[in-house]
Amino acid sequence: MSKTKTGGGFSSLVASLSIAIALGIGFLIYYFILGDPSNFVNGDVNEHPIDGNTLGTVYKGGIIVPFLMAVNLVVLIFSVERFISISKTKGRGNINKFVEDVKELLNSNDIQGAIEECDKQKGSLANVIRAGLEKYESVQKDSTLDKEQKSEILKAEIEEAISLELPMMSKNLVIISTCVSIGTLIGLIGTVLGMIKSFQAMGEGTPDTTKLSVGISEALINTFLGIFASTLATVMYNFFNTKIDQMTHAMDEAGFAIVQNFNANN
Repeated sequence: MSKTKTGGGFSSLVASLSIAIALGIGFLIYYFILGDPSNFVNGDVNEHPIDGNTLGTVYKGGIIVPFLMAVNLVVLIFSVERFISISKTKGRGNINKFVEDVKELLNSNDIQGAIEECDKQKGSLANVIRAGLEKYESVQKDSTLDKEQKSEILKAEIEEAISLELPMMSKNLVIISTCVSIGTLIGLIGTVLGMIKSFQAMGEGTPDTTKLSVGISEALINTFLGIFASTLATVMYNFFNTKIDQMTHAMDEAGFAIVQNFNANN
């Protein structure tokens, strides 16, 4: 029987399109919201932002700003995508209760009942347990194998089922982890560009205070946005990794229980 696996969220094509859309949204926000003339003195984007106007201040961060906004959007988009996908791997009911119910059915030697519980629960854990239970039934009836061979086949089946599910849970996490470093590096580029403008202003005999303040603002804004993107990506990456580790542990525990039950009853 072919093995089923839980859906893994965005495909590669959809993931690529999502990144492109995030970049487009970043530029739209930069030019039409942050760069709205009403945010600046005399309605001129080349002038200073109106006092206390945050949008205009962020606009002065320069052309690097939309790229940093895109990075933040990518982290948010894929965090939502991973949250939904990983939630699906848990199935419909409480995982701990599901595992306990399966163990009780196994102890009662009700393999079919345990399989039916898996069908009700669905999700990655249920898929792994179902694969193990189906192999449990088939090797139990095979008189050509000894107990040790049957046990090894059962272990291999459970490990294979787990290996099918894990990539689906960790899919697209690499995008979030990449944003950890990308956010910092793009922010650093913006910071350097801002400092270059500041030093140029200082090197013009009598320092141009306007150009100097613009350069400093650009450097600080890009530094903030870059650090924010990197921090958000780090938090979300570690959060989802923890969820995946918990699910992997539950799979290993359930697989071990199935093998132990088989060895005890055969």
